[in-house]
Amino acid sequence: QVQLVESGGGSVQAGGSLRLSCASSGYSYLSYCMAWFRQAPGKQREGVAIIASGGSTRYADSVKGRFTISKDNAKNTLYLQMNSLKPEDTAMYYCAADRFRCMTWAPANYNYWGQGTQVTVSS
Repeated sequence: QVQLVESGGGSVQAGGSLRLSCASSGYSYLSYCMAWFRQAPGKQREGVAIIASGGSTRYADSVKGRFTISKDNAKNTLYLQMNSLKPEDTAMYYCAADRFRCMTWAPANYNYWGQGTQVTVSS
């Protein structure tokens, strides 16, 4: 069935950049809504960015202007370009997908999830 695998996380200093990838199988990005979530220790999971099957995007206020979500339909891969990273961006980042719901920040609305990739930003 649907499988999602994140990669690209790592440790960087404040002001640096990282690009996260989410490789998928079992479906096409043309039909699914894709999103990035993150969760830091002791905090609730929060939505970071969303991209609909038609290409429309939505960003959390905390990352707007710094992060960019995109996808390559030919490769069935989702990306999150993160620039001007801050220590508060430190978290486990997850790729999520859903066939029928989109443009929502509620984790429960996404049926498929990846394993997560750790991002650590030092000051």
